[in-house]
Amino acid sequence: MLNEPETFQITYDASDYKVLGAPSHSRFGGTARSAVYKLYVVSQDGWPIYVGVTKQPLARRFRLGWKAKGQNGYHGYDWRHTGCRAQVDLWTLPDSVEGGSKQYAETVEAEVVLLIRNAGQWPKGQTEIHFHESTDAQRAIAKKILDRYTNP
Repeated sequence: MLNEPETFQITYDASDYKVLGAPSHSRFGGTARSAVYKLYVVSQDGWPIYVGVTKQPLARRFRLGWKAKGQNGYHGYDWRHTGCRAQVDLWTLPDSVEGGSKQYAETVEAEVVLLIRNAGQWPKGQTEIHFHESTDAQRAIAKKILDRYTNP
């Protein structure tokens, strides 16, 4: 039911990021450009530091995460202030799954974060999460996602 992720390598500092191998520094290709719900995991050294969900193109979401100034309480990606390289894995949730709903995607996101916490600590760059009642299918998707990573 879950597709294989698209994987991107990025370099970054607190003020900007670059997608390695992209023709334009902020270009994510493939389904990262689509307007469907996507779950993305940012990892360093093979372990997730952030889990997010978006429906907008990933480049737009990343711009928001880098340019936020605290308006409406959003300060952007906390993890952009630590490290300089990361991997971004991106899964799209098929429209056939609960109509591709935001709540469905957020529930999978929360289940992935919970599995990370159960393995040791909360993702070090995670600053918010949305909790909804989950199904066995959502928990199975979360497990399949986290199985991709190795606990340091």
